[in-house]
Amino acid sequence: MNRTYSKLSFLSIAASLLFMGCGSTSLVSTPIENIDTVPLKVSELTETEKKQWGHLDLFTDTIPGMSVNKAYNEIIKNKRGNTVVVAVLDSGMDLEHEDLKDVLWTNVDEIPNNGKDDDGNGYVDDVHGYNFLGDSYNEQLEYVRMLRLNIGDPSERAEARLLLDKEYSEAVQNKQQYEQIYQVVKASDKLVRNELGKETYTKKDLLSIEPKTAQMEQSIAVLTQMFTYGDSIPKVLEELEEGITYFSEQVNYNLNKDFNGRIPVGDDPYDITDVPYGNGNPKNQVATESHGTHVAGIIAAKRNNGIGVNGVANNVKIMSIRAVPNGDEYDKDIALGIRYAVDNGASIINCSFGKSFSPKAEWVYDAIEYAAKNDVLIVHAAGNDGEDLEQPENKNYPNDHRFEGTEFVDNMITVGALSSKYGSEMVASFSNYGSQNVDVFAPGDEIYSTMPNNDYEFQGGTSMAAPAVAGVAALIRSFHPELTASQVKNIIMQSGLKTKTSVIVAGDETKATTFDKISKSGTMVNAYNALILANNISKGKMALESNSK
Repeated sequence: MNRTYSKLSFLSIAASLLFMGCGSTSLVSTPIENIDTVPLKVSELTETEKKQWGHLDLFTDTIPGMSVNKAYNEIIKNKRGNTVVVAVLDSGMDLEHEDLKDVLWTNVDEIPNNGKDDDGNGYVDDVHGYNFLGDSYNEQLEYVRMLRLNIGDPSERAEARLLLDKEYSEAVQNKQQYEQIYQVVKASDKLVRNELGKETYTKKDLLSIEPKTAQMEQSIAVLTQMFTYGDSIPKVLEELEEGITYFSEQVNYNLNKDFNGRIPVGDDPYDITDVPYGNGNPKNQVATESHGTHVAGIIAAKRNNGIGVNGVANNVKIMSIRAVPNGDEYDKDIALGIRYAVDNGASIINCSFGKSFSPKAEWVYDAIEYAAKNDVLIVHAAGNDGEDLEQPENKNYPNDHRFEGTEFVDNMITVGALSSKYGSEMVASFSNYGSQNVDVFAPGDEIYSTMPNNDYEFQGGTSMAAPAVAGVAALIRSFHPELTASQVKNIIMQSGLKTKTSVIVAGDETKATTFDKISKSGTMVNAYNALILANNISKGKMALESNSK
């Protein structure tokens, strides 16, 4: 399952109810003592701030954004730079979206829909990218597939058996609880609407009712609690429906040992020589397949077109590679997807996915090395389990170290997620962290971006933090194409803002630590500083520090 997309919003409801152009500018000085004197924001974010907080500036707005607006206003201005191709290796993408259709990568050597491989790259009709999933969508988790097919290390299969017994029973229980809660809230809502004589009502309206029956008293109590999770009861019901869908998909597909989602594709997913497969249409299959669309918008939604949102980067072409299903991705698809991106001109690959088991991890490691040899930067989400990735039991694939303590490449940057609240709570509660295995942190909680069918929504996860960094990398490569992928990675790490602030990780106050100890760089990504440092490195005014272990 895509562990880099947070679904904690509806989980909290059940938990509660069950208990009840850079010029000659020099790098801006951002010493620790200056950042730590930034006042904490006491007022709620405005709607405008909520929709663009990741682009705001810590000093000006007291919000830990990436200073993207400042970078455009003071450095980029009207400059365009070189066009940069960023591959979004993810779920399918809405190729007709109003805010994305103008930034799509197009394979000009391919004639659309003629059933031929016109450019001879081994892929038929790959006009805007490629679809390695064919007509499939729902999938098992990798460890469930390992049990079904009896593959992988015996010790991992033993671990998988215990994990499946635990997670399947929990999913069944959660599904039942959500269905029960939904029915209680729905019935209470109907009773209150009838009492008030109106279809919509506020919390004030609700509390104005004087209950004449025990049923009404209970309904008011239930709905009062629900108003703590949403501005309206319809919104809460929508969240509960999402929860029911989520756990139903776990029971029916992700954790169902008898399910085989690969049948429509027709290949052997554990034989990397079994090619070709898939098709040239990387569009999302259904409206709920939204992840890739949301990620793409964060990177490159058309800027300043008067609609939707502004992406981080202003001169990007998005290559859509559909390889992440509704379940765990296959190593084969990821490995071939990386190679496809490299061979077809991408200079950055965004990888907002991850899993805990990877029986063919060497295929992906080889592909990452292939990207390194071809000067392609890979931006990877750290994951949403709230875990310390330095602990050996907390495995996260893919990675750039093979769990051997040293990085085998220097073209991969792993990103944790920030929330909009500067201070002790600025690390998103779901975000993984690690003093060596997470490189940087960037905005990832409640990010507003593109959704299928010309829609826009907030989503949270390290999946949203990674494309924010991919966008910054694209800006650097656009204005400084002479810099290598390794240099871009290290510029992003070294130009970020540092702080001595103590932060809570995994939403657990007992796990509070200083911000510099939860990532390798100890920094929050900052586009403004990154462009200035890139300029100075390019002109030989500064030298990059070594980030090797």
